[in-house]
Amino acid sequence: MDSHKFFAHIRTGADLSFSSFPAIQSLPNPISSIDCLKFNPTSSPNSPFTDYIDPQTPSAFRDSHDLTTENFPLNYSSYPQLCSSPTTFLQNLNRSQMMKRALLQLESDLMRPEEGTMSAAAAAPLNDIKWLLTACARALDEKKLSDFDRLVDHARGVVSITGNPIQRLGAYMIEGLVARKEASGSNIYRALRCNEPTGNDLLSYMHILYEICPYLKFGYEAANGAIAEACRNDDRIHIIDFQIAQGTQWMTLLQALAARPSGPPHVRITGIDDPVSRHARGDGLAAVGKRLAAISERFKIQVEFHPVPVYASLITIDMLGVRPGESLAVNFPLQLHHTPDESVDVKNPRDGLLRLVKSLSPKVVTLVEQESNTNTAPFLPRFREALDYYSAMFESLDVVLARDRKERISVEQHCLARDLVNVIACEGKERVERHEMLGKWKSRFSMAGFQPYPLSSYVNSVLKGLLKCYSEHYTIVEKDGAMLLGWKERNLISTSAWH
Repeated sequence: MDSHKFFAHIRTGADLSFSSFPAIQSLPNPISSIDCLKFNPTSSPNSPFTDYIDPQTPSAFRDSHDLTTENFPLNYSSYPQLCSSPTTFLQNLNRSQMMKRALLQLESDLMRPEEGTMSAAAAAPLNDIKWLLTACARALDEKKLSDFDRLVDHARGVVSITGNPIQRLGAYMIEGLVARKEASGSNIYRALRCNEPTGNDLLSYMHILYEICPYLKFGYEAANGAIAEACRNDDRIHIIDFQIAQGTQWMTLLQALAARPSGPPHVRITGIDDPVSRHARGDGLAAVGKRLAAISERFKIQVEFHPVPVYASLITIDMLGVRPGESLAVNFPLQLHHTPDESVDVKNPRDGLLRLVKSLSPKVVTLVEQESNTNTAPFLPRFREALDYYSAMFESLDVVLARDRKERISVEQHCLARDLVNVIACEGKERVERHEMLGKWKSRFSMAGFQPYPLSSYVNSVLKGLLKCYSEHYTIVEKDGAMLLGWKERNLISTSAWH
């Protein structure tokens, strides 16, 4: 099975949806019920982590039938009626300009946070939210706590989890900064982990992100294409997935392998996931096993599942159950940055894990990672990097989901904000979101003895075609055999393969 046949199944496999298999229900539209996050990490009543949305409370962005002149202090009667009587061309032009100004004012009123939250007396620089967020971070970094408190008070008036992308992002970044000041960042991160929505709710939020943005699809299909090429003539394939999640990645690959002209291979999947995932995924790895069994039965392909509920940094060779005669593929999907490196642990588990994988002599190792530098950078540069990275992420959501959609708030909070808070508020071993750029990953893989396994031109062309289904602002760049997915000028996801 080469990559041409594999990607042909991606294009034609419309019957293989995220919701085709057990334990994943179809996504309501809109989601009818979203549980509120019930804890109070800070003393602020405006915290986006405190009862973050009440379905009974009117949104700051109301339906059109609620947008009356009572909601906005614009006096339309003060503007002359354009068609009341014959006037000169110049008068019509002036009145048209006045109406445009009135409409622009109305638009401005519609797009700002809830009534009363914006300070009319704010100085010009303070109305630049990125500038304001950076000023807050700088004051905290320099231990100017009175300045920090003053800036945060103003910032809370101009951010909103239902506002534009930078307002939404700012709401979470402010709370991360406050948590850092109060040394409660680790508590908030753990509380966010413990208060994850259970089962189908979290699956629904991840499903939304999977469907509306290409980030996960891009990484999954690039990795699958590399595995399909490397193992195209093999009868026994063993895939070690260091972040199995719901097993979504393997649906299309297994369907394609089942259709091989020479007959389907025997596939064994070792699924590694952290031991706390059961709370968020219902039956945890057992649910993944059920879905893979359903795929096996449906497409008449032998699939054996080996669950390993252990943190990646604690994996040993014995846990992986590698057998002679199997072609081995190892997958690191948005996971390796969670494994501590030498800056956290003198034993350097990150490089140690790569050396362990190399000792298994895999045919291919696939890596998907966020293209961001938040590992060893000091706090202020790390904050700026996170601000730039997540600004692009939040902006990309803005083109596909309305700002007042409750499911968008849930996606942003449960799929993005938790990691962001960890980057900003935590340090040492408590800071587990430690991303590195593609160049650094290449250095680590090379030191472990790997060589690049360039993605083929065909795989690259299919990935480029995938983006045509999304916004024109997404970009894709080939770099030294790897691929980078971005939003406008910012690269966000890198994918590469090694052997």
